[in-house]
Amino acid sequence: MSSSTQSVSIEAFPVPVQAFFAAMNDHDADALVALFPEDGMVNDIQREFWGPGSIRRWVEKEITGVKVVAARITEAKEHYGDVIVSAAMDGEYDKTKVPDPLILTYYFTLSGDRIARLFISGNKPGY
Repeated sequence: MSSSTQSVSIEAFPVPVQAFFAAMNDHDADALVALFPEDGMVNDIQREFWGPGSIRRWVEKEITGVKVVAARITEAKEHYGDVIVSAAMDGEYDKTKVPDPLILTYYFTLSGDRIARLFISGNKPGY
């Protein structure tokens, strides 16, 4: 299988990815949770949240609770069927010891019109 990495605009991505960032920026917990199936999983910087109850607690505490927004998409691409989006983040969270800008990378694995897995990482450049 050859690499399918290519940069594209966020508007070209599947609806669940667009809906995730729209719901995040609207602080809509119900819409965010609805994007995941019953066995969906979020890994947010090495912490796992499985299923709607756990994902809802994560959303309410760490997204809608502190009004996190993706202020600016810095990179977007598809890679072997996954959608990878890096964004400069903002919100009312504690910014002590947090890089400015805070860039997080979201790795989406989709199953139909749902987000089966979402990995979030604060990456640093490699060699």
